Amino acid sequence: MTEPSNYGHLPINGLSLYHEVYGELGKSETSPLLLIPGAFMATDSMKSWVSAFAGKRTVIVFDQQGHGRTPDTSREMSYEQFADDAAALLRALKVERADVLGYSQGGGVALQLAIRHPTLVDKLVSMSATYRKDGWYPSVLEGIESLSATAFAGTPIEKSFMEHTPDPTAFDTYLEKMKVLNVEDQNISDAQMRSISAKTMVIVGDADSVKPEHALAMFKLRGGGDEEAAASGMLQKVPAARLVMLPATSHIGISGESAILAPMVSAFLDDVPPATPDFF
Repeated sequence: MTEPSNYGHLPINGLSLYHEVYGELGKSETSPLLLIPGAFMATDSMKSWVSAFAGKRTVIVFDQQGHGRTPDTSREMSYEQFADDAAALLRALKVERADVLGYSQGGGVALQLAIRHPTLVDKLVSMSATYRKDGWYPSVLEGIESLSATAFAGTPIEKSFMEHTPDPTAFDTYLEKMKVLNVEDQNISDAQMRSISAKTMVIVGDADSVKPEHALAMFKLRGGGDEEAAASGMLQKVPAARLVMLPATSHIGISGESAILAPMVSAFLDDVPPATPDFF
């Protein structure tokens, strides 16, 4: 079991934000990796991802507003605000530049972090995330709209919330804010997507809640597709963007595929040159 070298709460933008650090910051030439969990998920949900990367790089993970050990406040929720929280956390930890991997809601936050705080983001990994509302299948949004507090009764999500805020009314308020956040989603323009300076990796499952054509659009907007490689059959340089689509993999299922995905992500983060078999 990988244990954090540093953890606790920090005053971040009016929040008492819980975070964990694995490894020593500032002791490596490799950029630290910031992991951002999905909606309703906390640091504990990323344990397999932490373990997959912590041997080679410092890993930072945190609980977003109202998630896990970070209490909710009266503050409104938005992807932009959560990205600003992530940026403030990195600055509080004296991290000048980090690689960022976000899952689902966390992937949307990672996109906003790259747009709003470009100097902080070295490489960007968006896993099962969208940059616009129409990237989700309509049934996903319908399911979120129908969520009620009874669906979370007795779950770790409710238990962790009640530990710091033992008030059912507060949990109901948090749930309603989360529903608005995720149903309204965000609306990043094509121009904004193209403007992101960080090299980008897009990961989805072929049975994801994210439409495959949306993931492909994201890949193209981030500079994916190499006509030289198409013509020659070989990649001559490290690509600006990468696309991964796992077979028979759902939105929740992909969060458990760290063993398969971590080596691909590490190769991306380390700019490993593409290999070509010596056929000719």
